[in-house]
Amino acid sequence: MVLGSRPAVVRGLVALGAVALLATGAAPVHPAANRPGSAAPAKNAVATGYGGAVASVDADATAAGIEILRRGGNAVDAAVATAAALGVSEPYAAGIGGGGYFLHYSAKSHEVHAIDGRETAPRSADRRLFLEHGKPISFADAITSGLAVGAPGTLATWDRALRDWGSRSMGQVLEPAERLARRGFVVDDTFRRMTAVNAKRFSSFPDTARLFLPGGRPPAVGTVLKNPDLAATYAEVGRKGVGAFYRGAIGRDLVRAVRKPPARPADRRLVRPGRLTTADLAKYRALRQKPTHVRYRGRDVYGVAPAAAGGTTVGEALNILRHTDLSSLSEDRYLHRFIEAGRLAFADRGRWVGDPAFERVPTAGLLSPRYADSRACLIKDGRALTSPLAPGDPRHPKPCDGTRAPARAAARAAHEGRNTTHLTVADRWGDIVSYTFSIEQAGGSGITVPGRGFLLNNQLTDFSFAPANPAVHDPNLPGPGKRPRSSMAPTIVLKNGRPDFAIGSPGGATIITTVLQVLIGHVDRGLPLAKAIAAPRASQRNEVATELEPALYDSPLRARLERIGHRFVVNPANYFTLNPEIGAATGVQRLPDGRWLAAAEPVRLGGGSAMVVRPSPAH
Repeated sequence: MVLGSRPAVVRGLVALGAVALLATGAAPVHPAANRPGSAAPAKNAVATGYGGAVASVDADATAAGIEILRRGGNAVDAAVATAAALGVSEPYAAGIGGGGYFLHYSAKSHEVHAIDGRETAPRSADRRLFLEHGKPISFADAITSGLAVGAPGTLATWDRALRDWGSRSMGQVLEPAERLARRGFVVDDTFRRMTAVNAKRFSSFPDTARLFLPGGRPPAVGTVLKNPDLAATYAEVGRKGVGAFYRGAIGRDLVRAVRKPPARPADRRLVRPGRLTTADLAKYRALRQKPTHVRYRGRDVYGVAPAAAGGTTVGEALNILRHTDLSSLSEDRYLHRFIEAGRLAFADRGRWVGDPAFERVPTAGLLSPRYADSRACLIKDGRALTSPLAPGDPRHPKPCDGTRAPARAAARAAHEGRNTTHLTVADRWGDIVSYTFSIEQAGGSGITVPGRGFLLNNQLTDFSFAPANPAVHDPNLPGPGKRPRSSMAPTIVLKNGRPDFAIGSPGGATIITTVLQVLIGHVDRGLPLAKAIAAPRASQRNEVATELEPALYDSPLRARLERIGHRFVVNPANYFTLNPEIGAATGVQRLPDGRWLAAAEPVRLGGGSAMVVRPSPAH
């Protein structure tokens, strides 16, 4: 939790190993050619300077974005270059086999724009997509299947962003990633461990095993992993455009892998085929959408709209908190208020947010200050609320909305994989991109498209497999061409109409609480952006217990909050989250003197990488 500059904060940061990595102004380390036997590129969590900034989870990817900025490209060009490189070096989290949400600020028009590049279900899908004999199949069976693969939106997102706001061609911005895939990247400990936990299911697919399990084992730390198939795929898209993917040979190979998963014949794993067709792929469109917007502490906060739940849920929570002076509260009262705002906003998320092409999503109501007031009055300083909490009704807000609703009106959220990625970019003209994208679980479906070098998503598992509560309409059931609900929350904050900062995070449903916590930690508690990103976290998502990172769970704050009824668990380290971590944010910020600050996680997920075009010392 972001807890200000008091001793508890320092203890929490030390426990995360973060403090030593927060020195600002260090010159970024640019990886050279990733020669075999060389060490993995060094990462800096913070950089300040001029000419633009990039922050991502990976040094190679951040360097790709900086390369494009140095060549005269803008923030959109650099964002696509960074994302493409992440598809090489972070293939278990991102790639052209997935989708995401792209948020852009134009310094020329002073407007924020959004692109919905979320995956879509096949046209043949209906609410029974994950049912067999009337019952949901197991989640473990669903994630490693063609059934879970949606039509990917990543390349369509890049194409639309470049056409609308970019200054470089697709081939030009893919060049650094193509080179990285051909020459290879240095395997670090995080990549090796992520490979190890996926090794059993990767071994079911010969093409996946050949790429990520050289010699039948996870690659050793310090070795170089090359992906010539992906290099060739990027080169083909660069020459022919995204039509090669959505209407050409790449797409035909993709659909074949979905409909007849290329599993090892002798493997005992049941890998269900999917329903995606070449027509589904050809009909895919990345959608321009109006971003969400709320006012908070004199700032304009922009996010992405449904089917993403990030913008509405972060926005509602900010509205709930807006009448509380968070800067003056004690640590435990501050944490209490943050937890309760998340609990209330998530209760509404589960009931109301789905794909607006299929559902009547009351977006304006969810972001209404009047509705937030009707929910905020449920929060009492001396008593914790109890989850699952019933949702309110943003269409017809009533004072203390939710107090009389039946408990059964609360719906459990569908599982969301936490292995997503996020990048933030700014350029010398003042444009900003905040972009979150994913292939869902670590390693997605586990299926690599033969000869193409990229993993396929399993994003359709973000749908509810069956109604969470038969008594309440579930807006997140599958449907033909429908987009599953997402918690992605790329965020751009303006002050006096000019860029202040931009943030975002991976982490499944914890994305929302991470973005909210970083934002209020910086704005309300006065933490520098880098320290707000590094500080220990909590996540309440209308569950019985609030997840805490160890630094908070082991602090005296936990006992004080338990005395007023809060329940806590340590955020679990499991198959998809190798460490007890919540989120892994990145951000960029325009400093008062005109410099850019880039900030990334110092520790979580192995730490991120922040770079600027022309570094300058911190003042």
